[in-house]
Amino acid sequence: MTVRRVILAALLSASPGAMADTLVTDGAPPWEMCGECHGLDGLSAVPRFPRLAGQDRAYIEKQLRDFRAGRRRNDGGQMSGSVSELTDETIPPVAAHFSAQAPLPASPAGDPRARRVIAEGDAAAGIPPCRSCHGTGAPRLEGQHAGYLAKQLRDFRDGRRDNDADGAMRAVAARLSDADVEALSHALQDTETTRP
Repeated sequence: MTVRRVILAALLSASPGAMADTLVTDGAPPWEMCGECHGLDGLSAVPRFPRLAGQDRAYIEKQLRDFRAGRRRNDGGQMSGSVSELTDETIPPVAAHFSAQAPLPASPAGDPRARRVIAEGDAAAGIPPCRSCHGTGAPRLEGQHAGYLAKQLRDFRDGRRDNDADGAMRAVAARLSDADVEALSHALQDTETTRP
């Protein structure tokens, strides 16, 4: 339980009329607010919140700035309110914190075609290898929630997400069937049910 939650619980039990804006958060690291959904260790247990542990620092910074500027909106609005509390000065330490956390490993299992597309691509379908970009400045995919990955791929494919550089993900996602999206997402997610 975070310090903010402990203080909030104590205030609410002592005074039913206590308000959250009376909490003193001076001195709390800026990533603590993010940890309430994504986990302080970046290993979100809730599939709708992406795992940030081990994610590329520059990628995290870009996504936070894109949410804050309205260039990314495919999350139902949850991030819009959260990022409004971040400043140009607090975004880099948030990104540094999560990028320094240990990610979960990916499963060695998965659909054979999906594993091949991840490593080698599918030239006949015009799909480059996922690893040709991911892991080299593009977001880390291994160990991510399958449901989150599938949603992002569908959102790129269907035009609900468009903050990718030069439309690269939109072009790739446009070539993926629903079956491809599901197979790739499950091949990339981890099989851990408990944290290390």
